[in-house]
Amino acid sequence: MGDLLFLIEDYGKYVIFKNFGIFNTLMITPNKPYTEWINNLRIIALFAVIVLHTSAVLLAEYGKVSVGDWLTADIYNAIVRFAVPVFVMITGALLLHREYELGDFFKKRLSRVVTPFLFWSLVYIGYSWYNDEITFGADVWANTKQVFHLLKYGSSYHLWYVYMLIGLYFVIPVVGKFVRNTSPKEIRYFLLIWIIVMLLAQPWLVRYNPQVDLHYFAGYIGYLVLGHYLAFREFKLPNIRGWMILVFVLTVIVIAVGTWLLYKSNSTVGTLFYEPLSPTIVLLSASVFLAARFTAIKMSPAIIRVRNFVSDYNYGIYLGHALVLYLLDRFDISYKLCAPIISIPITALLCFALTLGLVWVISKLPFGKWISG
Repeated sequence: MGDLLFLIEDYGKYVIFKNFGIFNTLMITPNKPYTEWINNLRIIALFAVIVLHTSAVLLAEYGKVSVGDWLTADIYNAIVRFAVPVFVMITGALLLHREYELGDFFKKRLSRVVTPFLFWSLVYIGYSWYNDEITFGADVWANTKQVFHLLKYGSSYHLWYVYMLIGLYFVIPVVGKFVRNTSPKEIRYFLLIWIIVMLLAQPWLVRYNPQVDLHYFAGYIGYLVLGHYLAFREFKLPNIRGWMILVFVLTVIVIAVGTWLLYKSNSTVGTLFYEPLSPTIVLLSASVFLAARFTAIKMSPAIIRVRNFVSDYNYGIYLGHALVLYLLDRFDISYKLCAPIISIPITALLCFALTLGLVWVISKLPFGKWISG
């Protein structure tokens, strides 16, 4: 019962539980447990990551491809830029409301992140060696230092997320204590300062950034708190899902058009509108998060089983998908397959399915469940 005693505000009716004299409100949703929409959102965000990395290759080809093809990549990138922030928001929604014993938290949570990460990091180092991107000589110590150097800074472009996530895991017990013992008003205060600090870091406002040290409110920690706040807050706005869809569409237009204008003026791809810690991506991510929360999807038992199966390997798919994209490109399966508007989602979907299969096979090997993710 202890795990149930936290606030869930969703469709349904209120039920009051009493725990050591403290009343906790739980909104019961008989046909839609709160984890359902989060499981759906997790898979959407994962596929968005793969679409992002599939289209990013074309986006980097500015000036070398047609304007139409480049704009296709630009629009796809704008649509899916919510992916990593939403992952962090999901982490905040799932973990910040719980009480943890520190040793137990790090043993159960951090080990699940670090062990698969180390395995896949070594896989990418091995692939780089096979692809002649790095070389190893006869000096064992020099080779070892090179491996540790790659582990320190990341052996593949997408693994930056794991380094960031590990850092967040160290603060989750502390931030969780804060959000569980503070008022909604104080959480909104934290988020407001986080947004202000983010705004002052933007190029057009950086000149107004004071010398006051506000880095305590900076970074992805804001997405943790935002995810918790939006998951458990009661909203009285009618048709909130419709409003969030509108916000999403308008934000995608701003991101895509803004990036296009930067490209035209600077003849280079500017990432100003793409940066995860920017107001546009906060709006995009929050709109996706809330739209998912307030969307009830009726799925057959078979679809639910498939969804849950994929969810079990979500982290492994994230870790392994870059390798599968590399291998697909060797067979000329990429945005070049056909018109990018079609080839990008097809390549991403194929990568998703193949990586799922790869991770599932790894999980069946001895000790595979510890390294597959």
